[in-house]
Amino acid sequence: MHNEKELLSLTAKGDKSAFTTLFDIYANNIYTIAVKFTGSAHLAEETVQEVFLKIWLRREQLENIRDFRSYLFIVARNYLYRMMRENAIKYKKKMALTATVPLANNNVDTKVLGKECDGLLQRAIEQLPGQQKKVYYLVKEIGLKRDDAAELLHIQPETIKYHLSEAMKNLRTYCLPYFGVLLLLFCVFT
Repeated sequence: MHNEKELLSLTAKGDKSAFTTLFDIYANNIYTIAVKFTGSAHLAEETVQEVFLKIWLRREQLENIRDFRSYLFIVARNYLYRMMRENAIKYKKKMALTATVPLANNNVDTKVLGKECDGLLQRAIEQLPGQQKKVYYLVKEIGLKRDDAAELLHIQPETIKYHLSEAMKNLRTYCLPYFGVLLLLFCVFT
C-alpha cells in the first residue's frame, strides 16, 4: 500500500491507478457530506464525480498539497456552495417567472410593492459583511440548518448563530428607514 504522499506524486504524474486508489479512499467521505447537504443521492454522486474530475484536471498541483484531505474537502465545499447558489438562482428565477403570470386576484400595485420590498431586502443583503452574507444565504435563502452551515463553512454552530444574529440586526438597521414608506405604500395600495 502506498502512503498518501506517494499516491499524490504518482497521480500528479498521470498514474491512473494511484488516482483510483485516492478515489477509493475518499469518495465515500465526499458522498456522505454531499448527501447530508443536498438530501439527494443523485446530487451526492454528481458531487463526487465533479470533485474528483477537478482533482484529476488539476493533478499537476497535487505534489504541492500538504493536507490532501483538507484540500479535497475544500474543493467539495466550494462545489456544493456553488451548486446551491446556482440552484437558488434558478429557483428565484422560476419564482419571478411565476409571479409575472397574472392570477385572477392579483393586484398589480401589490406586485409592485412586493418587488420593491424584495429589492430593498436584496440591497440590504448585499451590504452585509462577507461572513454574515454567507451565513444568511445558507441559513435563510438555502434553508440549511445551523449545524450544516457550520460544517460547510468550517466554523462552529455558535459562530453561525452569532453571524446570523448580526446579519439580522444589520438588515433591520438598513431597512428600518424605509419601513415607514413601505407601510404607507402598502396601506395606499391595499
